[in-house]
Amino acid sequence: MTSTSPTTVAARPSAGDVTVEHTSDRPLDLGLTLAPLRHGAGDPTFRRTPDGALWRTTLVRTGPVTQRLVAHGERTVVAQHWGPGAREAADDLPRLLGEEDDASAFTPPPQARDAARRTPGLRMCRSERVLEALVPAVLEQKVQVVTAHRAWRWLVTRHGSPAPGPAPDGLRVVPSARAWAAVPTWDWHRAGVDPRRAATAVRCAQVAARLEDASGMPGEEARARLEKVPGVGRWTSAEVAQRAFGDPDAVSVGDFHLAAAVGWAFTGERTDDEGMLRLLAPYAPHRHRVVRLLFLDRRPQAPRRGPRLSIADYRTF
Repeated sequence: MTSTSPTTVAARPSAGDVTVEHTSDRPLDLGLTLAPLRHGAGDPTFRRTPDGALWRTTLVRTGPVTQRLVAHGERTVVAQHWGPGAREAADDLPRLLGEEDDASAFTPPPQARDAARRTPGLRMCRSERVLEALVPAVLEQKVQVVTAHRAWRWLVTRHGSPAPGPAPDGLRVVPSARAWAAVPTWDWHRAGVDPRRAATAVRCAQVAARLEDASGMPGEEARARLEKVPGVGRWTSAEVAQRAFGDPDAVSVGDFHLAAAVGWAFTGERTDDEGMLRLLAPYAPHRHRVVRLLFLDRRPQAPRRGPRLSIADYRTF
């Protein structure tokens, strides 16, 4: 069987924007592949419009950019780009869409086999934007995800910049590292972010240039660099590696629900982080891929123990 290489070609260039057509040599599910880059339904950097287009913004080295991506069939995506970073983002499109993600040697566990069969176009995306993945991960540390998403939405809306080009109303570009570092204490508080997470986010922004370099490092070395920042641990670095580095093996150790859910999916019993890693060990270097497939399959969740945690609102403290 003859295989063709993926291609990205210019299409309909016009003043002020860059449009490319990317055709892969294997199935590509645009929505599933880019879903991890969305932080809640109201994420101001990510939007799905009624015409089926996926809009997102990013801040690359050459400046802000708006992307409009539309899937055509099972293997082709047409992407329009506006803004100073348009050319750079267009050049990075294949990595964003997971062309470097190689699952050819992956054999899913029986518990994830049906999900793998139904989603052949699922890829591990690679944004290569470390701070864009790191700040929302810090916001999600040890809090309910709904409060983290609310804080992300409030902070990006207030401190980000308008999306370039003909973007949908309300679409914003994330703040720059300098802007994140300059967010005043009272705005972190108004967003519902406690001082510990706020201080961690600011520290990350202050050394952002060093952290962005991690996107070109081997996986463990890259994560080690992130974890040198006080307040960034294994869970946070894994969340970044999954999105910015396209790491199919980065397991979010320390997640409040993940170990119990993985244990339940594999054995029908709850487990802890150590037990989860034992269950996933045979599937390295695709352990995160297994986790994604298990959640796509909507497997039964481990029964909850004890009362639900109340949602802390740090804005009232």
